[in-house]
Amino acid sequence: METEEGADVPGGPGLCCASFNQDSTSLAVGTKTGYRLCSVTSVDKVDCIHESTETPDVYIVERLFSSSLVVVVSQAMPRRMNVYHFKKGTEICNYSYSNNILAVRLNRQRLVVCLEESIYIHNIKDMKLLKTLLNTPSNPSGLCALSINHSNSFLAYPGSDTIGEIIVYDANNLSTVTMIPAHDSPLAAITFNASGTKLASASERGTVIRVFSIPEGLRLFEFRRGMKRYVDISSLSFSPDAQFLCASSNTETVHIFKLEHHSPSGEEDTPTWSTYVGKMFTAASSYLPAQVSGMMSQDRAFATVRLQMAGQKNVCALATIQKLPRLLVSSSDGQLFIYNIDPQDGGECSLVQKHRLFGSDMENEDTESEISEAPQASQSYAATVAIPTSGPVTATLTGYSEDGGAKKGEVIPEHEFAVGPVCLDDENEFPPINWCRDGSGRGKGRRP
Repeated sequence: METEEGADVPGGPGLCCASFNQDSTSLAVGTKTGYRLCSVTSVDKVDCIHESTETPDVYIVERLFSSSLVVVVSQAMPRRMNVYHFKKGTEICNYSYSNNILAVRLNRQRLVVCLEESIYIHNIKDMKLLKTLLNTPSNPSGLCALSINHSNSFLAYPGSDTIGEIIVYDANNLSTVTMIPAHDSPLAAITFNASGTKLASASERGTVIRVFSIPEGLRLFEFRRGMKRYVDISSLSFSPDAQFLCASSNTETVHIFKLEHHSPSGEEDTPTWSTYVGKMFTAASSYLPAQVSGMMSQDRAFATVRLQMAGQKNVCALATIQKLPRLLVSSSDGQLFIYNIDPQDGGECSLVQKHRLFGSDMENEDTESEISEAPQASQSYAATVAIPTSGPVTATLTGYSEDGGAKKGEVIPEHEFAVGPVCLDDENEFPPINWCRDGSGRGKGRRP
């Protein structure tokens, strides 16, 4: 999320941007005076992990999982990307580009920088440039998505500036995978699920959200957000198990959709009134025009949230916090809202906590008593269970070596199979790199 001018936040500096890390365990916010990293692993308290005031007007700040690697871009130097080790207070490297940087995406294999008409793909182990995609369709908002699973390191970006085409690119093998004709209107939002096997998209109209299989590009689901008005969808996010998808916009409503395939027969042991109504609509749709029958077959929201504000940009995420499924909404006025979700019945979500992200002491406001957090049986997000306590699988990934290359490096446990947020070996993982793309040689010693 990037605000237009930076909202004036009571008790704090103007907010320029906000983004959750790859597993939604921390929130990064850029401000007029610098940037701040906050932990969002608890409902009642948001801890400030790190705060920097060295670089003003930060409009892009991205953290790599729970590591100390953070990428920062400021309005003072919008063509330059700085990569920091914030715990050591050192700069790992910096890169300068031919035009303003609009977005940066990270996973354990790749760092992607998006400009308006080009995309740069770096190897995150040593920050070397691997591929430049030139003459991409005009993308003034820097819309792109990178799957967080290093084994399915897919990159998605607009394939047209007039219609909603999506190019899916394999960032590991550096080759185009497929083109998806997703919408009739230009794209407004795209996102991958955690495993990189699903891709959700929305167009500038904001009425329909579609989910596709990756890498095949087949349409799996279609959801209707609304019919009365067009909206600007600013954020899409899957739940960790990809059973839910949330969408936020410039309206006061956040929609949560459930990704479930209905039985073709529609038979139930105890038929309900809704079952009969559904059968009636299904039968009637065969006699209606294709556009009307298509609208009737689109699923509606499983759950909704009524925000306390409208007309503001915000970013949303679905996460499991303290063994329960939550919706996180970070607004452009510097607030973080945490909602409970009923994974069985859906409906209106309840506001549990509201936090202000600025001020000497970040404030929180109790909204209701926390519900009991009894252990659950299922291992899915939908069943509200914590991550299993079994040990991590031995899948590994080579990280930075002491000399700044990627020859040996320390062993990093693969995040998708590890227990909880992965804390990398920061002492050896991110040493300063002695070279920079712009030849400035300022690879060491700078404070973030």
